[in-house]
Amino acid sequence: MKPDEMNPQASPYGEAVPETPANDVGAPGDAPTSAAFEPESAPDPVATLEAEKADLKDKLLRTLADMENMRRRTEREVADARAYGIANFARDMLTVADNFQRAIDNVPAEARDGAEPAFKALIEGIELTERDMLKALERHGVKRLDPQGQKFDPNFHQAMFEVPDPSVASGTVVQVVQTGYAIGERVLRPALVGVAKGGPKAASEAADTAANGADAGASSEQG
Repeated sequence: MKPDEMNPQASPYGEAVPETPANDVGAPGDAPTSAAFEPESAPDPVATLEAEKADLKDKLLRTLADMENMRRRTEREVADARAYGIANFARDMLTVADNFQRAIDNVPAEARDGAEPAFKALIEGIELTERDMLKALERHGVKRLDPQGQKFDPNFHQAMFEVPDPSVASGTVVQVVQTGYAIGERVLRPALVGVAKGGPKAASEAADTAANGADAGASSEQG
């Protein structure tokens, strides 16, 4: 018997070729598992759409809020421009108004009464011009502050000195050194004023202090 007939797996060169089992498809460690063939779970399309919907809704609400804030801010800026656009011009005109007032105040009442017709007409013309200018400023929102007899307001008044006067309530404006002006809710120039001190308010505070002192003395005596 020939060598190749004795071993059909023999190589033509006389070397034996190992037989391979019919069911051996790979190394034992490379055997596929069932998990490798399981398909990946696809994302839920409904959940994806809901997430996109929520994101778009949030962006829409933010955009609408930004647009509303911008609209309100623009309206406020336009209103401020209309109300306070002439603030610088009005502030420059205050010097002119002061000069008119000084010219009128510097003419004593007796000199005006005995003045010649021409001089009297000049004074009346100055007064008329001052009134017209103040009315023109008032039409544009500028008003004059003359707080004589009013309660002192630090937002519109500037106290220059205190005047001892028990006949009026403490904190009352008893003298106006210089008139003030305001435009809308803003102050162009505060009024320079003198404020009363030692009026009824101060007297009541002194009475309260004395009463508190008397109560303290009585408590110490009882102790």
